Amino acid sequence: MENSNIKGNRAIYRIMEQLLEVDNIEEALAGALTAIVDILDSEAGAIWLLDRKTERLQPVFHIGPADISNISIENGFGTEGVVTKTGESVMISDCENDPRFTGTVFDDQGLKAKSLICVPLNDLHESIGCVTVINKKNGQMYDKSELDLCEKMAALAAITIEEKGLKVNLDTGEKKVIIKLEDVIKEFPSGDGVSRILKGINLEIYENEFVVVLGESGCGKSTMMNIIGGMDFLTEGKLTIEGRDFSHPTDADLTEYRRNYVGFVFQSYNLMPNLTAKENIDFIAEICPDPIPSEEALNKVGLLQKANNYPAQMSGGQQQRVSIARALAKNPKVILADEPTAALDFTTGQEVLRVFESIVKNHGTTVLMITHNVEIAKMANRVIKLKGGRVASIKTNMNPLTADEISW
Repeated sequence: MENSNIKGNRAIYRIMEQLLEVDNIEEALAGALTAIVDILDSEAGAIWLLDRKTERLQPVFHIGPADISNISIENGFGTEGVVTKTGESVMISDCENDPRFTGTVFDDQGLKAKSLICVPLNDLHESIGCVTVINKKNGQMYDKSELDLCEKMAALAAITIEEKGLKVNLDTGEKKVIIKLEDVIKEFPSGDGVSRILKGINLEIYENEFVVVLGESGCGKSTMMNIIGGMDFLTEGKLTIEGRDFSHPTDADLTEYRRNYVGFVFQSYNLMPNLTAKENIDFIAEICPDPIPSEEALNKVGLLQKANNYPAQMSGGQQQRVSIARALAKNPKVILADEPTAALDFTTGQEVLRVFESIVKNHGTTVLMITHNVEIAKMANRVIKLKGGRVASIKTNMNPLTADEISW
């Protein structure tokens, strides 16, 4: 059996690599927490940072099946708040019977804490947040050596934050949830049985945010997107759209939803070749109750001058921008985009990303984008990573980059 000191040293070296070799501090913190959750074989974990303006903590990165993005904690309250306020670590081996346990946000999201470690992020001056890990997967309790490892990780993280000058810019106000998935399962027939693609998705999508969904092929990204878009149906669980149960919609419900609420942008532009750019948009706008005029939609994507051009007379990037204008013309609450830049080179892809950036900033629309391009994730308000049909992690970008600041 490997000596615990050797194992601990290897773990610290891995965490140091994550923290010190990444320029983006949020990526560094995410990598460090991923390492510690993996090393400790934990069910979940979170990094919380304190906003001194509001004296509230918010998770900037969390791992596990529960979506806690919309939760903030008052400094001094709950396990995370007490640890941040006092600057002292807490290890609770038996949450059910330990009087020190005051609850965690994971409990409220369906993940019952049995054992936990919570350590402060102490820089040279004060406590700026904390790190929490919840429940060992093998059911065992955390021990002193694992607490020491978490404290070393937190100390390294705090030093890195201090050295790299992280600006804590948190939005601790509660956000309006417009789409909510609860324990969503999706199965498909497979031979004599079924194949389970989504294995219990829990996720909230907020009003006026840019969300990027990452994950390997086959992890369930497109399946989840299709369920949200009303193009497929969940097998089990619950889908709520602005408080309305949409788990088992009627055909009339689906027609109304797809027509009035959601717009679609795909990798293939899906423009009708015998219609001009304006006519492609008018075709969709005519069936919507409150459309944006096609000229206005084209102007928003910078293509008003191409209104009378046919798809064959436009570049790939221009055609994709027309498809975005077509989605925008519906005046939707949400635009779902599946690999919208995959077929484009960097320059035209960046043009398309500028359009999405403008839509979120100036039109108030939520954009939910699937991509394999991790650089695009740096623009997002939140980054959702799927793995094996489940939400693996959620990261909040405190300072999202603009389309002009990313490259690949």
